[in-house]
Amino acid sequence: MESGAEQITVLTLFLQADPVVKGVMLILAVASVWSWAIAVEKWMQFGDLEQNARRFEREFWSGRSLDELEDRSDKPRDALARVYAAASREWREARRTGTAGENAQLMLDRVDRLMQAQVSRELGRASRNMGVLATVAASAPFIGLFGTVWGIMNAFTNIAAQQQTNLAVVAPGIAEALFATALGLVAAIPAVIFYNKFNGDLERFGDRLETFSDEVAARLSRRLSERG
Repeated sequence: MESGAEQITVLTLFLQADPVVKGVMLILAVASVWSWAIAVEKWMQFGDLEQNARRFEREFWSGRSLDELEDRSDKPRDALARVYAAASREWREARRTGTAGENAQLMLDRVDRLMQAQVSRELGRASRNMGVLATVAASAPFIGLFGTVWGIMNAFTNIAAQQQTNLAVVAPGIAEALFATALGLVAAIPAVIFYNKFNGDLERFGDRLETFSDEVAARLSRRLSERG
């Protein structure tokens, strides 16, 4: 009996599993590896976004003039720089056509819309592949449960076919069925944690972009008032 129990390993559970259960295990294993790969990529991405945002904000509030910042906005490499570049292009165009009277307010409205559009693009770029984490988190437990139900059905089928209720007959089928549930949880739990973590990072990053766009608009408005 002890030798039979020792033979039940993760590898043997997979190799001896029903083809349907084996397919479920493969799907869950791939989903788990995929979610971990996305988590590593998003962790590095949000780290870079935070670092670049702090650097550009220091430059923005370092006392540099808008004209000096415009030189950098020609080749923006980070999110805040691209938001500023959207405003800078409109600001340069407005100076050519004039910024007096109603033109000034129209220019500020256009700048605000352009920055909001760029903020939306930056959030879309930052949220890429977040849907995969959400899908794995939501579906993996049910995929594992399907494998469990199928494995238990096979276990009872074997009992009926062999007309035995010996533990040695029942144990492998039940074990592979429960192993499918375990794989579902192994895939789902990290995906849920990562999704919640990165979703919080995304919301904070969105708030940062919105605040920065408001600051740019306020600085341009003050520049127009000084010109007036």
